[in-house]
Amino acid sequence: MASSTLQTNSNTWIGAKFCQPFSSNSTFNTISMRKASRRGKIHCALQSPSVLTFPKQPFQTPTLPTTDSVPQLPAPPQWNLLQRAAAKTLDAVESALVSHERQHSLPKTSDPRVQIAGNFAPVPEQPVRHNLHVTGTIPECVSGVYVRNGANPLHEPVAGHHLFDGDGMIHAVSLNGGDSASYACRFTETQRLIQERDLGRPVFPKAIGELHGHLGIARLLLFYARGVCGLVDHSRGTGVANAGLVYFNRRLLAMSEDDLPYEVKITPAGDLQTVGRYDFGEQLGSTMIAHPKIDPVSKEMFGLSYDVVQKPYLKYFKFSKDGDKSPDVEIPLDVPTMMHDFAITENFVVIPDQQVVFKLQEMVKGGSPMIYDKKKKSRFGILSKNAENADDIIWVECGDTFCFHLWNAWEEPETDEVVVIGSCMTPADSIFSESDENLKSVLSEFRLNLKTGESKKREIIQSSDQINLEAGMVNRDRLGRKTRYAYLAIAEPWPKVSGFAKVDLSTGEVEKYIYGDRKYGGEPFFVPSDPNSEREDDGYILVFLHDEMAWKSELQIVNAITMKIEASVRLPTRVPYGFHGTFISSKDLQKQA
Repeated sequence: MASSTLQTNSNTWIGAKFCQPFSSNSTFNTISMRKASRRGKIHCALQSPSVLTFPKQPFQTPTLPTTDSVPQLPAPPQWNLLQRAAAKTLDAVESALVSHERQHSLPKTSDPRVQIAGNFAPVPEQPVRHNLHVTGTIPECVSGVYVRNGANPLHEPVAGHHLFDGDGMIHAVSLNGGDSASYACRFTETQRLIQERDLGRPVFPKAIGELHGHLGIARLLLFYARGVCGLVDHSRGTGVANAGLVYFNRRLLAMSEDDLPYEVKITPAGDLQTVGRYDFGEQLGSTMIAHPKIDPVSKEMFGLSYDVVQKPYLKYFKFSKDGDKSPDVEIPLDVPTMMHDFAITENFVVIPDQQVVFKLQEMVKGGSPMIYDKKKKSRFGILSKNAENADDIIWVECGDTFCFHLWNAWEEPETDEVVVIGSCMTPADSIFSESDENLKSVLSEFRLNLKTGESKKREIIQSSDQINLEAGMVNRDRLGRKTRYAYLAIAEPWPKVSGFAKVDLSTGEVEKYIYGDRKYGGEPFFVPSDPNSEREDDGYILVFLHDEMAWKSELQIVNAITMKIEASVRLPTRVPYGFHGTFISSKDLQKQA
C-alpha cells in the first residue's frame, strides 16, 4: 500500500510537550512496580536529572494523561451498530485497566517520562529542507543519502513505554559533495501506525513497555477482542519498523524483528515515501530480524526469523542478489531466544543462542515474558551459508556471553577456528529490566574451534582502558573477512553516546573521537572512499550529533584515517538519538526500484 501523499503527519502532543528539553527541576516518581530493591541501580543518563538540565530553555515536563479514562475510539461510518457497541465496551475495559495500572509506579525501563526524556523525545515529520549550511567541504566520495532509523512514538503513551516501542522514523540527509545538502524525516507508514493514526490514539500493545504480567495478558486479550470485532486489523502486521535499515536489490528496507520489512522510497527531491510491507514477491511469510547481512562479494543477503510462540523457534534463509529467496532452514532450539543480530563469514553464518529467552508463561506468574535464564548455556551455531537443513550445524558453547550486536566474523582455516567480534553486555537483560549492576558493554573476541568444539574469549581492550562500546560497524566492503578496525559508539554515560572509537582489533589500540561538552551522538557509519583501496580505513565516518546546550543537531563527517572532522551539516530541526542507519550512493539511487 503506497503512501498517498507526502504531507506531514501532524502530531500535537509531540509539538506541545517535547519541543523543548526538560529541566533539572523535574522529579520523576519512577519506582518499580516490583518489590523495592535494596541494591543499587544502573547508572543511566536517562535516569540522571543532572544530565537533563537545560537552564536556558523554558521548562515543560512531559506528563501522562491525568485522567483514568481512555479517549473513545471514533466510530467510522463503516462500523455497524454491533461494532460500535463492542468498541464502547472494550474502551471501558481499557479504561479500567489503565486506572488499575496507574495505582502503581512504573519501573524506569517502561516509564515514558524516563524512556523518552530529553533528546530521546519524539519529533514531528519534516518535509525536505534544501540548501543547508555546511561547514568545511563534503568529500566527493560521500555523494548520496545517509539514512538513519529510530523510535518516534506518534501518540503519547497511555501507560508503559520502552524506547524500543516507538514508531519508526527515518532521518535522511542528501549529500552531493562540496557544500550541497538537504534534510527530511518521515514516519515509516506501517500498518500499525496507519491504523492508530486513523483511530487517534495507540491501541496496539507495546511489546516491551506493556506486555508484563497479568496486565500484559489483559492487554493482549483486549487487542485480539478488538480484532475479532473488526475494530483493528492485526493480520497485516503489528511491527514498528524502527530498528535497522538495509539497501538491497534496489530497495531501502526499514526493519524490526516483529514484522516483515517495509520498503521506503527516496524521492528525487530527497524526501521519503513508504511503499508498503515488502515480502520479496510473496516469498517471505514470516518476520525478519533487523540486522540482515549482505555479503560484499556475492551480494547475497542472509537473514533470520524467530518465533516466540511455536516451533520452529528459529529459521535461517538467504536471498540471491536478485532477491530470490532460499527455502527456510529450521534451526533446532529448545526455547525461543531473543536474537537481535548474527554474523557471516565467507562460508558460514554464525548464530548466537544466548541466555535472554522468551517464556510467555512468566506473564501468568506476573512477570516479564523476556527473561535472563542463568541456567542456560550460551553458544554459537556455525552453519554453512548454503545449508539445506541444520543437520551439520556445529554448536560451540561460550559461557556467560550475551552480545546484543556482533560486528564481524571470519575464518582462520590454519587453526580450524571461526573468529567472532562482538560487544559482550552485562547484565544481559539490562536493556529490558532494571538491574542492580552497572551496565558494561565490552568489546570481545571469540574463537570457536570447529574441530574440538571449544571456545576462547578475550577482551580486546585492556581492562585499564575499558570503555562501553555499542552500536557501530566494520568496513562493510570486508564484512565476513578478517578486518583490522571497528568503529563503535562510546556509550557513556549510558545510554548516551559521547563519541566513537576506532579500535584496532588485533592490538586493542583505541583512537577516540569525542564530541565535546554536553554533545552526544549515535551509531558511527563508515563510508569507504574507494572499494578498491588497499587501506581498510580509507573512508569517512558519518554520525548525527546533538548539542544539549544549544539544543541543535548536525551531521558530522569525520576522516577515518586522521580522525579529524572534514565537514558538518547544520540540520534545521532536532534529531533524536536513534538506532541504525545506512548510506546509499548516488549511483545506487539511480537504480532504485
